Amino acid sequence: MSTPTTLTTGPGAVTGRLDAALGRLPMYRVVTLLLGLLAAYALLLIGTDRLLVGFTTVGAAALTLVVAVAAAVLSNAAIALPLGVRPHTESSVITGLLLFFLLLPAADLEGLVWVAATAVAASASKYVIAVRGRHVVNPAAAGVVIVFTVHHFWQQGAGIANGWWIANEAMVVPVALAALVVLWRTRKVALGLVFALLGSGLVVLGQVNLGSTLSDALTFAFVSSPAIFLAGFMLSEPLTLPPRRAQQLGVAVLAAVVYAWPSFQSIFVLDPPTYWFYTLKSELALVLSGAVAFWLGQRGGVRLHLTGRRRVAGDVWELSFAPRRPVRFAPGQYLELAAPHRGVDRRGVRRAFSIVSPAGADEVAVALRVPEPCSSFKSALLATEVGSRLTATAVGGDFVLPRGDRPLLLVAGGIGVTPFLSQLRSPGATDRDVVLVYGVPDPDDVAYRDELAATGVPVVLVAPGAPRDLPAGWRHVDAPYVTADLVADAVADLGERAAYVSGPPAMVAALRGGLRRRAAKVRTDAFAGY
Repeated sequence: MSTPTTLTTGPGAVTGRLDAALGRLPMYRVVTLLLGLLAAYALLLIGTDRLLVGFTTVGAAALTLVVAVAAAVLSNAAIALPLGVRPHTESSVITGLLLFFLLLPAADLEGLVWVAATAVAASASKYVIAVRGRHVVNPAAAGVVIVFTVHHFWQQGAGIANGWWIANEAMVVPVALAALVVLWRTRKVALGLVFALLGSGLVVLGQVNLGSTLSDALTFAFVSSPAIFLAGFMLSEPLTLPPRRAQQLGVAVLAAVVYAWPSFQSIFVLDPPTYWFYTLKSELALVLSGAVAFWLGQRGGVRLHLTGRRRVAGDVWELSFAPRRPVRFAPGQYLELAAPHRGVDRRGVRRAFSIVSPAGADEVAVALRVPEPCSSFKSALLATEVGSRLTATAVGGDFVLPRGDRPLLLVAGGIGVTPFLSQLRSPGATDRDVVLVYGVPDPDDVAYRDELAATGVPVVLVAPGAPRDLPAGWRHVDAPYVTADLVADAVADLGERAAYVSGPPAMVAALRGGLRRRAAKVRTDAFAGY
């Protein structure tokens, strides 16, 4: 599907280009690069006596970084080998980098041993604190909680400290920018803001109640505390979040309260107690929120057996799976597939695809574009033999149709039609007033043409050139791509409809602003790839 090239200024252009740029990299690569840049910058500051002055040296910090990452990678590989699981190396690198920022740099061999032990515990938690192949809580947080509990009861004295030293004045700006990139890429900006603002706000209240000035309390909460880093790089991890946005925001509130409790408990308790585990407030917030998210979600990975594949149109393919147990999903949500394979490229081993099968179907199907050249993941997925087993690691997304009887406008560009296909084929969907505007590059090669025609929903097909024929209830608009003006001309009662837009980031960005001025409501879903 062609996308607009005339949108060169304004917020829509900026967000569209940002989505497109970030979408070229898998989420793991984005996080790895950002954490790596933060680590390099931190080492530079330490080496020039602008960070952790008197606490460590650049050599000790660098050695701690190497030990944390190496221990995480090697222990994960060692645990995965006897289990017959292909280790996800980049995930382990991220775990090691996170631990580097959570733990104060080791000053001696004993400290390095404790750092390595924490990394090993974090790796082990991915397999031990897991259900059906899906870890329940953030591994780095779990590793710290496990090792610090052991250290408290059996190893009194020095050895390890969870300083969260990433939270300091010298790092606050780069950390905030990096966290914003992660939250934008994962579409979790609201979640990050809820946690950071609520958690930090509660800390401010507690500090002021204990006698701090408002200025000092604000500095402590937003600069010297890790709320921003935690929100961007740890709480936002998709595998430890529930599937729906409202649930995610609820989990963010829970995490914020646990995170801030040691500070703001003084508002409710005249003589607040101080427990040893209060030093683990950030890690416990992540562990508890992850446990609640697991309870709210799919509760583990789902084993899938590939039952068939077919070319739908052009470079669009559909894969069908028989799940070992029912997959709980709402029409419009996505399924994240894991396909470990050799020669993994920068796109990684997990990708999210919209579910195209209707709710309640015995099999679950997804559709994907396979352009030339394509990623190693998609090549491996298409080469998978029928009958092979794969794992769905997550189900989620909020791109679901609203309840009620408000008329709907669905706007799809190319592969963006997939969530609508599930919605329109699910029971009761066609009982309401729905119009689909569908942009494709070739009017005679339309993905899911027959399936859409069977729903009886009116379709406005946008494509360059005239089609040979059209199903009943369809009409054609000769244009290279969908625009807001085109939609307004094609749908006379646009102002009465709630608009749902799905497609490439540039198309979504171009339509978002234009439709908000015309439609009753606008929801979007950009296919940037996860």
